[in-house]
Amino acid sequence: MDRIEAMQAFVAVVEAGSFVAAANKLQLSKAVVSRQVALLEDELGTRLLHRTTRRVSLTSDGDLFFGRSRELLQQWQEVTDEVSHRTVQARGTLRVNVPFSYGVMYLAPLWPVFMQKHPEVLLEITLSDRVADLVDEGFDLAVRIGQLPSSSLVSRRLASMRLKVCAAPSYVKNHGRPNRPTDLAAHRILAYSLLSTGDTWTLSMKAEPQKREVVDVKPVMRSNNGDTCTQAAIAGQGIVLQPDFMVQKHIDHGELLELLPTWQAEEFGIYAVFPTRRHLPAKVRLMIDFLVTHLISHKPGR
Repeated sequence: MDRIEAMQAFVAVVEAGSFVAAANKLQLSKAVVSRQVALLEDELGTRLLHRTTRRVSLTSDGDLFFGRSRELLQQWQEVTDEVSHRTVQARGTLRVNVPFSYGVMYLAPLWPVFMQKHPEVLLEITLSDRVADLVDEGFDLAVRIGQLPSSSLVSRRLASMRLKVCAAPSYVKNHGRPNRPTDLAAHRILAYSLLSTGDTWTLSMKAEPQKREVVDVKPVMRSNNGDTCTQAAIAGQGIVLQPDFMVQKHIDHGELLELLPTWQAEEFGIYAVFPTRRHLPAKVRLMIDFLVTHLISHKPGR
């Protein structure tokens, strides 16, 4: 028995004065309304209505139950209206986890735009290159770069990026330029410690992508922050494998040189990741659509 429907049937009978009038109001058959009220009485273990061929009237228990039922149904309507409204209107706290450098360089300018469009949303932006557990840590949404592992999470592609092998002109002058990926094994490497492949770098020929070379590099420095690696490279301390969105401006300004120009690293996706599609809150859905609109055509360094 659906208790809400049974209470609605009971209240309708009392307010309409008969089972027939209540059935017409609820657009149900008289038999259905009668059965719902009877089941409600059976569950409560008491008679709620006196029934005659001409009219129905409340028992003492029915009078008490009618008053409380009407209050509960009104509260139920108010809360369902509020929740339904919230699914249309974005409001409340939206917790987003984003990669540090990409978050600063490309996402930070977007947050004020979203805030202006949706003033009732409180953004909580956490910048971290660590892969957060969305459910355990209470995030509504995350932006992630790279190959996504199999999981129960749902993702939507926002943009793409490619890693580039770079070094400063001063480094090339002092240490020479590698001619092919396997030459990197003999060079000073400034390694990003959170790279999914660790100290193993794989590059393929641009003209013939099926031709690949895999090299185990030997870092002279590791950092979990790509900007730190990039600044050390600009200072001439070694070679980096960093995202195009991070190094392209330094290449354009002559601070870094792209090495191995006929080779390329794998292209990675940039994704919005969220726990589930079911009953997706408006604030999350609108943020995903917003990021897609602003980032889907963005190809840094191209």
